[in-house]
Amino acid sequence: MNRVTTAALPTGLAIVDAHHHLWQLGRGRYPWLQDEYRPQSFFLGDYQALRSDYLEAQYAHDTSAVTVLATVHVEAERDRREAVDETAWLHRQAWRPGMAAAVVAYAPFGTPGCAELLARQAGFGRVRGIRCKPLTASAPGESVAGWPGSMQDQAWLDDLARLERHGLSWDLRVPFWHLREAAQVAAALPGVPIALNHAGLPLDRSEEGLASWRAGMEALAACANVSVKLSEFGLAGGRWDAQGNRRIVREVLAIFGHERAMFGSNLPVSGLSADFGTILGTVCEALPDPVARQRVLAGNAARFYRICAPKPFELA
Repeated sequence: MNRVTTAALPTGLAIVDAHHHLWQLGRGRYPWLQDEYRPQSFFLGDYQALRSDYLEAQYAHDTSAVTVLATVHVEAERDRREAVDETAWLHRQAWRPGMAAAVVAYAPFGTPGCAELLARQAGFGRVRGIRCKPLTASAPGESVAGWPGSMQDQAWLDDLARLERHGLSWDLRVPFWHLREAAQVAAALPGVPIALNHAGLPLDRSEEGLASWRAGMEALAACANVSVKLSEFGLAGGRWDAQGNRRIVREVLAIFGHERAMFGSNLPVSGLSADFGTILGTVCEALPDPVARQRVLAGNAARFYRICAPKPFELA
């Protein structure tokens, strides 16, 4: 693990964390954490440090440099047979106010039982959205278009479209070489709010790779229903590219504007590359204006995920 731990944060920051995970390994199955350890298949490499409980106390320790007003919990790839159990577990916890104030749950788009499971997830009071990752190609230049589970699979798309009738958003997580395909989906479903995870995962920092990423981001930004999370800037092997990450943040803000970008910690996964202060500081450097900073760090996430907002981040 190559973890960067330098940071300089503005004082008095109050945030709504738009993206993090929690897990208690004794209370559910997380195959990627508990079964065979395969760092070669994980996008950040060595993830041994994640293979233990991560709960509110650890999260509070990691974020102690700021005031966390509320958080959005995103499904953590618990055993897919336990998707509703994960949501129920989150709702049972006696955490401090604001912790997991909004929940992005899982539903298996494109499968026979999806409609029923989606209705069950939507029945929980704090569920605001669904994350179901489409099938993606393993590298640029490869294609899975039309395969079951891909963004061209009509059964998969039909279940995605069900989110609108439930009043739910979609958390979209694809690598940069699928962003333009995702933009086509977003344009076809204007009634489904979409939150693009992890700044579109610009994993290839070559000029060619960034040009492809940028084109995809611009296509998504052209869809008014798409917002973006400034989260997870780590690279293969847990590498932290400080200069490159600052550039990514600036470009995301230039493409989407301050009104459609929101900060997410992606804890604890992001901790493989850098500490929370370094990640947040990278975003803050691109936001010298305090009003824009407040929107990106708190107000936009509160609005997107319909979190009852304390006054520190109630913004027009």
